[in-house]
Amino acid sequence: MDLLKITLLQVYLFWENIDKNLQNISLRLSFIREKTDLIILPEMFNTGFTMNAEALAENMDGKTMQWMKEKAAQYDAIIMGSLIIKEKGNFYNRLIWMNPDGSYQKYDKKHLFSLSGEDKVFTPGTKKLLVEFKGWKISPVICYDLRFPVWLRNKTDGYDLLIAVANWPEKRAPHWRSLIQARAIENQSFIIALNRVGHDGNGVYYCGDTTCLNPDGNTIYYKRDEEDLYTFTINKNEVSKIREEMPFLLDADQFDIKK
Repeated sequence: MDLLKITLLQVYLFWENIDKNLQNISLRLSFIREKTDLIILPEMFNTGFTMNAEALAENMDGKTMQWMKEKAAQYDAIIMGSLIIKEKGNFYNRLIWMNPDGSYQKYDKKHLFSLSGEDKVFTPGTKKLLVEFKGWKISPVICYDLRFPVWLRNKTDGYDLLIAVANWPEKRAPHWRSLIQARAIENQSFIIALNRVGHDGNGVYYCGDTTCLNPDGNTIYYKRDEEDLYTFTINKNEVSKIREEMPFLLDADQFDIKK
């Protein structure tokens, strides 16, 4: 129960082309050669990071949700990533945690990226998601959330693994790398931050920099610029060991988020 096998897919995304992205990701996943527990895809993995929600949004029983159900069943693994969902007249950048049996949990991106106008198109989420899986407590978040340590702060009922799926531009890559390490160290948890590669339809370049760090901030995996499918195992005993040796979380401030 302490071991978790994870597959990361750092991939190029075809701009606003749902069918082509699902086909390409299906092809990439076909190279998985060992049983895995969790498959992680980028933010807006079926479209790229676009504000064209009116044309590209799906509902909760749409094509991409059906694809996620099929892939989770096929690989007998959790598959997660975010997509544009329309619900009750609102658009959400929604992360889906899809189980092999077709059940799922969801997280709506809390911090919307105002520099791109995301806050003008999408409705922000208000609730965190904490998933319990194989003895792990896992907190999934989306991209810009990484800049807000209060939202991600580990507290008494905290997480062992923080996962951030992203479309994070290369021009702010130094921020990305610094924020990932800070979140791992201050929360004494594993962190996986998965990004895409290539140019989008606005000419923005994404260099990947997909990263996994242990609870002490040390690198387990890092990949820049290239597409990559990578499977590896992490051990929850590392979380307990580091927190016992350096019990910094016991001295953390207690607070409530008002909004």
